[in-house]
Amino acid sequence: MTGNTSPRLADALATGTVVLDGGMSNQLESAGHDLGDDELWSARLLAERPEAVTEAHLAYFLAGASVAITAGYQATFEGFAKRGIGHTEAARLIALSVDLAREAARQAGDAGVERPLWVAASVGPYGAMLADGSEYRGRYGLGVAELERFHRPRLEVLAAAAPDVLALETVPDADEGAALLRAVRGLGVPAWLSYTVEGRHTRAGQPLEEAFAAAADVDEVIAVGVNCCAPGDVEAAVEIAARVTGKPVVAYPNSGEAWDAGARDWTGRATFGTERVQAWREAGARLIGGCCRVGPETITAIASDVG
Repeated sequence: MTGNTSPRLADALATGTVVLDGGMSNQLESAGHDLGDDELWSARLLAERPEAVTEAHLAYFLAGASVAITAGYQATFEGFAKRGIGHTEAARLIALSVDLAREAARQAGDAGVERPLWVAASVGPYGAMLADGSEYRGRYGLGVAELERFHRPRLEVLAAAAPDVLALETVPDADEGAALLRAVRGLGVPAWLSYTVEGRHTRAGQPLEEAFAAAADVDEVIAVGVNCCAPGDVEAAVEIAARVTGKPVVAYPNSGEAWDAGARDWTGRATFGTERVQAWREAGARLIGGCCRVGPETITAIASDVG
């Protein structure tokens, strides 16, 4: 438990709506940190500027978020190895992502935040480690067993760091979802499974009914849903997730702008409006926030709407 006398997150979801934070990278960039085209993205700051990560989490807690999603999306043993960082140090940095969010919760308490606060340890997809945009395509050419072997060591390190929940997020492919569901078994930490979607399908093209069904009977999974997608795709996906699994649903889309993997830049215009939130709640969403390009002001508005 992260906040003062915090209940379990699963219990909180049974009685109301919980507000997530917004995008980590845009908050770091707004504070003056140049993430550029770095393959480690925000995970680079775990090694170079850990205090900046804590400050980003704190900004969202102060804005009204009750859940901080850690900066570990691209923090993997393989990704760190490309930088010459060995296994022991990589494990320390992966665990540090949880500690930094927990420290931000402590500072938020010192600043007068009295509501329960939780830490969700980010577990990005295999494609995030590749840093080539394939997390928006899936179909890496790996089987479920191979993907499970990739994810399990990092999950073990994160579980040992004792987050409140594991955020299995931005999953583009039902096969990778199945691998993650196998990989979280027996860790003793609850998880949510969140796909990135296009319409009523995963990014890899599988029907969402099929993708969510795999999580319906997994005891470790306390919520399912979508993130890192267009706001307009959320409502239908939330309805499907709630209907197929009977579990609370998590929803945290991007601003509505599109990521150009070749140019490594955002294009288009923002379409995330908090007027959408009530429809998401009615469809079954109980964890609501934002992903890329959604900042503290939007999180404040969401917190006001659901409060």
